[in-house]
Amino acid sequence: MERLIGRIHECQTLQWAMNSQRSEFVILYGRRRVGKTFLVRRFFNDKYSFHFVGAHRRKKSEQLKNFRESLAYYSRRDDLPEMNNWHEAFLQLARYLESSNDERKVLFFDEMPWIDSQGSEFVDGLEYFWSSWVQNRDDIVLIACGSATSWMKDKLEDNRGGLHNRITHRIYLRPFYLSECREYLNEHGFEWDDYQIIQSYMIFGGVPFYLSLLKPHMSLPENVDSLIFRRDGELSSEFNELYYALFSKADRYISIVKLLSTRREGFTRKEIEAATGFSGGGLTKILDNLERCDFIVAYSQFGNKSKLTLYRLSDFYTLFYFRYVENNRSRDDHYWQHHFTDRSVESWEGFSFEEVCLRHLPHIKQGLGISGIATESSSWRFIPQKGDERKGTQVDLVIKRVDKIIHLVEMKFSDSAYTISKEYEAKLKARRDIFAEATGCGRGTVITFITPCGVAKGLHSTFVHSQLTAKHLFAEILGD
Repeated sequence: MERLIGRIHECQTLQWAMNSQRSEFVILYGRRRVGKTFLVRRFFNDKYSFHFVGAHRRKKSEQLKNFRESLAYYSRRDDLPEMNNWHEAFLQLARYLESSNDERKVLFFDEMPWIDSQGSEFVDGLEYFWSSWVQNRDDIVLIACGSATSWMKDKLEDNRGGLHNRITHRIYLRPFYLSECREYLNEHGFEWDDYQIIQSYMIFGGVPFYLSLLKPHMSLPENVDSLIFRRDGELSSEFNELYYALFSKADRYISIVKLLSTRREGFTRKEIEAATGFSGGGLTKILDNLERCDFIVAYSQFGNKSKLTLYRLSDFYTLFYFRYVENNRSRDDHYWQHHFTDRSVESWEGFSFEEVCLRHLPHIKQGLGISGIATESSSWRFIPQKGDERKGTQVDLVIKRVDKIIHLVEMKFSDSAYTISKEYEAKLKARRDIFAEATGCGRGTVITFITPCGVAKGLHSTFVHSQLTAKHLFAEILGD
C-alpha cells in the first residue's frame, strides 16, 4: 500500500474528529487531482460505515440508484426499497446506521458537488438528515469531499439553512511543497536533483496525481512528452477535463485564465473587464471560483489598495498548457525533448520560477529568519503618468516587516550561481529608487535574491542584502 506523504495536520484533524465525544461534520476540499480521496482512504484504511461517490453529470435518478447500491453493499441488504428522493435515501441510511455496531460511524461522501445535480434537492435532504437525526447522536463522523471548492463553500460552509454552523472541521488540501515532491519522488525511485525537481514543479505544480504518472526510468523531458505531447498521453486532454469537470459554463472560466496567461504580472479587475466584457457579479463569481480552486491568486498592491489588486494565473499545468500545448500543431510526440533547451524555454522557466517562489512564501520568510515577525506580502507596479520619462517597473514580491524593513525580492532561475552584471545592478538600484520615491518608503528598503544556486560574489553583488537558495525552498517548515 502506497504511503501517505506529508498531510500531518490534515491527519491530526481527522484524528481529532475520530476522538471527539460528539458527531462531527468535516469538509475536505482543494484543487482537483490534489489527493483528497487518497488522504481519506489511507487514514481510514478504506474502512467506513458508509461510502458514496457522486457521479459526474448524472441525473438525480441515477445518483439515487447508485446511492441505493452503495447502501445495499454496506448494510448487506438486497431488499432495500426504491428511493425516489433524497429524503427517502437519507431515511434509509439512518435506519441502517441505527443497526450498525461501529463505535464511530464514518460516512464518506466523495465528490459531493457532483451528487447535487440540478433540481435534485440533495442539500435539502442532507440538511434534514443532519438536523433531525445526526445532531441527536454523538457517534457520527461525516466527511464531505469535493473538488468544486466553490460549491463546498457556498452550499456547506456558508449554508444559511439546516447546515448553518454545523461544519466542525475544514480541511483545505494544498498541492505539495517542493520538500514533499522530493520525498515522493525519492520514495518512488527517482534520482533527480533539486534543480530537476524545481523544473518538474514548473509543469506539474506539486499535484500528487501528476507526480504519480511520472516514470523513474525516464528523464523529465521524456516524461513530459509521454504524458502531455504524445497523442494518447495520460495528460494530453487534461486541460478540458480539468475545467469542464469543475465549472458549468467552463468556456467563461477558460477565457479568463487564457487572458491571465498572457501577462505574468497579472491583470487588475478593470483590465479583465475591458478585455473580456465580463463584469459585475458574474465576473466576481468566476474570479472567486477560480481562486478557490487554486487556479488563480489575487495579490494586493503594496499599500493595500484593493482597487489595484492583481489577479495572476497560478496553476502550473494551465500556464504550461497555454504556453506550449494549446497551439502546438507539430504532432511531434517528442516535442519537449526537441525544444526544452530553446532560449524561449529559458525565458518561460524564469517566469515560472517566480511562481514557484511565490508558492513557497512560508519558506522564504523562514529562510530570512522572519517567520515570527508580522509581515505583509504584496506586489508593486509602477506605471508612469503622461510626461513622466521614467520607465514602468514591477516587483512581484514585496515583504514589509513590522520592524520597518522592506524586502524587494528578486527571483532568478539559473543552473549555477547567478552573476549580477553592471547593467542589472544599475537597473535594480533604479527600481529601488523609484519604489522609494513612489511609496515614501526609502529607509529600510533592501534587495533580496532567491536563486537555486545563490548569487555569485563579484563587484556588482555587494548591494544584495540577503539571499536564499534551493536549500531554503526545499526546507521543512519548522513548527508546521
